[in-house]
Order: sequence, then C-alpha cells, then structure tokens
Amino acid sequence: MHASWREAILLIAAAPLAYYVTAMLAALRFFRRERSRALPAHTPPVSLLKPVKGVDFACYENFSSFCRQDYPAYEILFAANDNDDPAVPLIHRLAAEFPTIPIRLVTGAAQVGANRKVNNLIELARNARYEILVLTDGDVRVGPNYLREVIAPFADAKTGAVTSFYRGITENNLGAELEAVGASSDFFAGVLVAEWMEGMKFALGASIVTTKQRVAQIGGFQAIANMHSDDYELGRRIAKAGGEVLLSREPVWTMYPAQTPRGFWNHQVRWARTVRLCRPISYLGLIFTHGLPWALLAALIAPAKWIAAAYLLAYLILRLAMAWTVGVWGVCDQVLRRRFWLVPFRDAIYFAVWLASFASNRISWSGEQFTMRKGQMVPADSTKS
Repeated sequence: MHASWREAILLIAAAPLAYYVTAMLAALRFFRRERSRALPAHTPPVSLLKPVKGVDFACYENFSSFCRQDYPAYEILFAANDNDDPAVPLIHRLAAEFPTIPIRLVTGAAQVGANRKVNNLIELARNARYEILVLTDGDVRVGPNYLREVIAPFADAKTGAVTSFYRGITENNLGAELEAVGASSDFFAGVLVAEWMEGMKFALGASIVTTKQRVAQIGGFQAIANMHSDDYELGRRIAKAGGEVLLSREPVWTMYPAQTPRGFWNHQVRWARTVRLCRPISYLGLIFTHGLPWALLAALIAPAKWIAAAYLLAYLILRLAMAWTVGVWGVCDQVLRRRFWLVPFRDAIYFAVWLASFASNRISWSGEQFTMRKGQMVPADSTKS
C-alpha cells in the first residue's frame, strides 16, 4: 500500500477514538449539570397517554408504576386496537386496584395513517382532559418521581418537549441483552453529543412530554400518522416550530424480551434501515463512529507492530470508558453493568447491521411490508401500482 494512502487510513481510523472522548465529555457535562440542578415545583395536572398492543413479560408491573407517582393530579388513558387485545384485562385490573386514579381505556381509533400507534395517540389526545400530555410506550416502567421530573421544565413557556433516556430490563436472552447494551453504551452517546453540539432537535420514543398547544402547532398527531419514526419526527417538528426540546435527567426503564437470532437480526436491520432512510447524511456519518472495524483495519496496515497494538488498545480502552461513563455512570443501566463484556461483540454485530441496512429500502412492520419515502411508510403494494 502506498504510504500516503496508509497514512490517510490511519488518520481516519483515529476519528472514532476522538468521538469516544467527545462522548465522554458530553456525558460528564450533561449529568453533572443536571444532577446539581434544582427544578421548579411545577405540578399542573397532566394526561398520560399510553397506546398499547399485546403484553410483554412485565406488563402489569410497568402499567402499575404509573399509578404510584408522587404527583398531585393526573389521569391515565390507555388505547388498544380492539377489546380483544391481551392488555385490556390488565387495564381493567389496574383500574380496580387503583380506584383513586382516573384510568380510562379507548379502543377503535380511526385509521388515519399507517402507524397504528399514532392513530391511537390521535384518539387519546382527543379524550385527554389536560393540557400537558405525557406519551410513553406500553413497555415502559417509571420511578415514583418521574412526573415531577419531566413536568417541572414546563414552568418555562419556551419548553416544547421533554424526553428521557431509557434503561434496560431484559429476559435471560443474548439478543435482548445485546439490544440493551447497544442503547446504553452507544446510542445514548450519540444523543449526548448531539445535545452538546446543537441542542436536542428530536425526541426519544420511550417517554415524550409535550402540550396540546405544541402538538396543534405541528398539525396534530395526524401530521405524523404515516411516519415510522414518530418519536423522532414529533421532537423534530416541535423544535422546528420554536419549542425547546429538553433531555431529562430522569431515565425510564424499557423491556427487552427474548428474541431468536433471526428475530434479533431482523429487528436491528429494520431500525437501522429506518434511520438511514430518515436521516441519510447523518447515518452515513456513523461510519466514523465504528471504532472496531477501523481499529482492525489500522492494525492490518500499520507499518509497525507497536502502532497496530496501539490502535487496538486505544479502541478497547476508550470504547469501554465511553460505555461506562455514558451507560453505567450516566444512565445507570444495570444490564450494561452486568454484561459489560458484550460491548465489543455488540460493536462487531452492529457494523454488520449498518452495512446490511443499505441492501433495501423496504421494512417489515407489524407483519406488513412498507417502502420508506422521506420518513413516511408507503405500503409496498402501492409502490408497485
């Protein structure tokens, strides 16, 4: 290999190492600042909107965590596609066990778009009594201070949305643990770097708090009814309309069920492909954050053994340091703490996922095939016609 090309590759291979350091600094900056911040005592009544579909391995515990909030006044609205959904009996049980909390169930939301979750959100927002809306997925669990933490920033009228990190609770399954490790050790690093460099211009789907006024400003939930990444799009549109999107210091928990190897692979590729089609430029830029393949390439072409060893050692030390700083110290993810050794293995798999995401523009979601066009899901049959 020509010396100039080798030097160029060795230089590029250092980019992920610089990214790891940047992510650690971003995590230190964010969590030190937020943990020392005194939030205002702002506790207006709120409506919790929970679209649900089916049940997971800890469904009732997740639902009931929202009924144990240290918060003066709130209601919980659930939406299921129909009354035969397995979650419906659990919702009735919840209402009986917590009679002091207004809990309602709506079904039969109109088919406004391809995204059934957003169709349910449209119906839930229509039935919500209060101005502030708290959107959480059905597989999310929260601590007792959750509402106080995520509602307090709305004391400032500039706040348009508040979103949260999520920690993993997994079944005893390698695929589930790999997903949880990937989110807390890698994905959140990118979130923190983005928050530092340009501010939050998007939201994370596990928990989003906003207001009816902000939703109306972007055309209602109807405007994102065909979007696959409705969480990202909701935050992006609120930010574009002038609302400040904030990242909460209060993480929630999300469930990672057991998966077959094929199911794990298909799920990872689907999400990666969706991100690529929604944000193609930034997705291409992720190549400079994949430290493992660059370190291996640098080691193969290095002119001396000590340089090869330095790249491999630097990857391992800085990558694990970033994972610990962001996921264990920052987000306090216990799955990552217990399965810390999975980080390099997950990196190898995710680089293969990143490559595989370029193979097609189609995704499979809820048993249906869609083609992505500008972030919107278009049924595959309609693209043929």
